[in-house]
Amino acid sequence: MERDIHHKMSLVNIEDEMKKSYMDYAMSVIIGRAIPDVRDGLKPVHRRILYAMYEMGNRHNKPYKKSARIVGDIMGKYHPHGDAAIYDTMVRMAQDFSLRYMLVDGQGNFGSIDGDPPAAMRYTESRLARISDEVLADLEKDTVDYVPNYDESLQEPSLLATRIPLLLLNGSSGIAVGMATNIPPHNLTEIIDGTIALIRNPKMIVEELMKFIPGPDFPTAGFINGREGILAAYKTGRGIIRIRARALIEKNARNDKETIVVTELPYQVNKASLIEKISELVRDKKIAGISDLRDESDREGIRVVIELKRDESSAIILNQLYKFTQMEVSFGIIMLAISDNRPQVCNLKEVLEKFIVFRQEVVVRRTRFDLARAKERAHILEGYIIALNNIDEIIKVIKAAKNPNEAAVALCAKFNLSEIQAKAILEMRLQRLTGLEREKIDAEYAEVTALIARLEGILADPQKVLRVIIDELNEIKSKYGDERRTEIVASTEDIDIEDMIVEEDMVVTISHAGYIKRNAVSLYKSQHRGGRGKVGMGTKEEDFVEKIFIASTHHYLLVFTSAGKVHWLKVYQIPQAGRAAKGKAMVNLVSLAPGERVSATLPIREFVTDKYVVMATRKGIIKKTDLAAYSNPRTGGIIAISIDDDDELVDVQLTNGDQDVFLASKRGMAIRFREDEVRDMGRTARGVRGINLDEGDDVIGVEIPAQNTFMLTVSENGYGKCTPIDEYRVQSRGGKGTINLKTVPKVGDVSGVLQVQGEEHIMLISNAGKVIRLKVQEVPVNHRITQGVKLIDLEPEEKLVGVARTTSEDKDDDTEGNGADETDVTTEENGTPEED
Repeated sequence: MERDIHHKMSLVNIEDEMKKSYMDYAMSVIIGRAIPDVRDGLKPVHRRILYAMYEMGNRHNKPYKKSARIVGDIMGKYHPHGDAAIYDTMVRMAQDFSLRYMLVDGQGNFGSIDGDPPAAMRYTESRLARISDEVLADLEKDTVDYVPNYDESLQEPSLLATRIPLLLLNGSSGIAVGMATNIPPHNLTEIIDGTIALIRNPKMIVEELMKFIPGPDFPTAGFINGREGILAAYKTGRGIIRIRARALIEKNARNDKETIVVTELPYQVNKASLIEKISELVRDKKIAGISDLRDESDREGIRVVIELKRDESSAIILNQLYKFTQMEVSFGIIMLAISDNRPQVCNLKEVLEKFIVFRQEVVVRRTRFDLARAKERAHILEGYIIALNNIDEIIKVIKAAKNPNEAAVALCAKFNLSEIQAKAILEMRLQRLTGLEREKIDAEYAEVTALIARLEGILADPQKVLRVIIDELNEIKSKYGDERRTEIVASTEDIDIEDMIVEEDMVVTISHAGYIKRNAVSLYKSQHRGGRGKVGMGTKEEDFVEKIFIASTHHYLLVFTSAGKVHWLKVYQIPQAGRAAKGKAMVNLVSLAPGERVSATLPIREFVTDKYVVMATRKGIIKKTDLAAYSNPRTGGIIAISIDDDDELVDVQLTNGDQDVFLASKRGMAIRFREDEVRDMGRTARGVRGINLDEGDDVIGVEIPAQNTFMLTVSENGYGKCTPIDEYRVQSRGGKGTINLKTVPKVGDVSGVLQVQGEEHIMLISNAGKVIRLKVQEVPVNHRITQGVKLIDLEPEEKLVGVARTTSEDKDDDTEGNGADETDVTTEENGTPEED
């Protein structure tokens, strides 16, 4: 016996055996479990679930059956694996948030987008969904090959004769051995349109196909950000797309608080986990500004409500949510499927081509089957017609026969009938002998004959086969076609918060302590000079409004700091606060070092190459740099100008490279020189001397003069004047300059300069947070060497700290300061020009 055992043993190389065994295992997993077939788009388990339910008669127009019974039938007949795995797969086929087109119609608890588990299979009921009729069509017509089941007791289809490209409609995901597939779902209408277009023009390229199939369409909707990943996936079979949740901004009219409402989630994102993550980020203070979070989702759809604190910017919070949570996710597309019995990564066109070839095979096999049945029926009808034409003789032959077999032989011999025809005649009921039945037989024979001709015509012409496929696809589209759910946008900017922000001019206010806010221009009414102004910002005692300017909500803000750095900021990212609110600390919007302050802000629509940034420091240094050098800032900012230890950046202007530069100092001096005296320097350069300052004097601003304009100069004690720009002669850079304003004690030091044309409105700002709005026409035009007139009444110890240009308001242009608003107080005009 031992000798027999040794005789049956053979020595093998273990390395070779391991390779072979592992390859067998890998191919079994790849083909038999994890990867779908490119033709019907199904894995074996999905195919067996659908076929078993079809075989049970568990159709969409029949009563539901217990899921446990269905699972048992599937497991016992076709899929000898765990019942839990089969049930989980069937559950997913019945979830509207998992499949774009559900193949199973479930009744009961089949789970939720929150990750809630389905009820046990003994409680739920299921049946095939209506669209599954198209997947299981024509199985009885020899359209596909059948193979033995696992124990060879039954036959099962090797694939289903689906009429729709299911691989793309519902997608598929699976991890095999050494490979994985991840195909996104698509819209049925678009896929059918693309398939028909490809049938009509087989030379169509992927880019042309994308006119019909622009991209995936997920059951949970949302946004697809960018088309580059889609194009890569459709051309190569691999690509990465980014999916964003859809969020709307709602504003409470009573308290001005903003609320972010999430109505659509990225595909396969668990809503409960998302809410938990947001709560965690708020608890850990990684996202500030959220006051409440709740889930108001119901049967009508998803509604996650994120309430913000007062004065918080919804744009900033929403961008943080996209960055730190699954409100934005990436989806890696790998269009891997079984083709010709091996795994293959296919592009979009290849998937559709393989489906079209498969449908051609199915239609040809179905047509051959129908033709055979039609010919069989025509053959029997021909026998009926012969019998009816010779009915008396037929009856004699039958009566003379001893038994049915003898009668059949006699009929065949006498009337040249086939055995099948003779048997059919013998089984014919006597009622078929009536005249009406004869007419029915003749009509049916004519109909069958026409059918045979049509079917033979289809088989003889491949173009007619394609026509049949197109007609069936159009019929399916009319029955199941729906609108796209997922919106595809071209780039990040297209789906950014900017889409939800109305473009409008805003008054942006920055305090000395670094608080910033924005308000609509309409909040500030026009007054006459000498008025007491309107509170534009609430401040602490030690703080005061330092800068104010007008910018569109869609503009970039280049934020220049006293340390010579520059940061990016969008105007809509600045919190919108009440008129008297202090706003938000700048350090929460841009990264500032201790002691570093915002010195200048430059609104920019786009970074063009023919513009330059001119910077001035407190010590009189001037520098010019190409605007494009600041188009790629980093976290923490980038160097805008190298600053000496005892110096700081005070102001910035934008030029075209061929203008004049005007520098003004706090002691009333000013210098005007040609911009070309300052060469274009690199971003980190120090600059050159612009003005030679006396001891104790500092530069307070820089302007770019234009023809026929005025230079508005205001002092810290509320005095101001407009001087024609021509009174400032062009000098060489680096000189002492000329007198701009007589800074006597009554007038005080210069607090601001602004180039005006004479028709605009201006705002004057005090360190107490008071703002007055004036027409420039109300400011008298004086010579360069004058003190100006009183523009604003200031309280004791109150100082004027700045001036800004604003837009006019038609409705307020003629408004008198009549105290209509409790903060609007006007006084008599005062102050007269004083000569040196």
